[in-house]
Amino acid sequence: MGAGTLKQRKRGIHLHVMVTQEERDTIRERMTEAGITNAGAFMRKMALNGYVLHVDLTPVRELVSLQRRCANNLNQIAIHANTYGVYPEEIAGLQRDYTELWGKVSAVLEQLAEVVKL
Repeated sequence: MGAGTLKQRKRGIHLHVMVTQEERDTIRERMTEAGITNAGAFMRKMALNGYVLHVDLTPVRELVSLQRRCANNLNQIAIHANTYGVYPEEIAGLQRDYTELWGKVSAVLEQLAEVVKL
């Protein structure tokens, strides 16, 4: 390619990006899904028109911390109730409810992790 050819190009600046084999395979999969066969066109389209999610997970971390404290408190109450015979059926119900709640919170956290994963 001669110097005259570069001046005629609309895009004269070259960018170079290093990726792992897994990342390259994922890029190719996404190109196929988008119906784009030209890697340069795909990269330009994603860089110019794509988006990057930035999620502040501080509230989620606080939620997890609170959930753990609740679990600890609930276990302490259960031990006390079992030791002194105070409403064991209600405590068992609370434990079941808490287990169900934690399962749902865990599912949400897993989905959130998938969304923010690069």
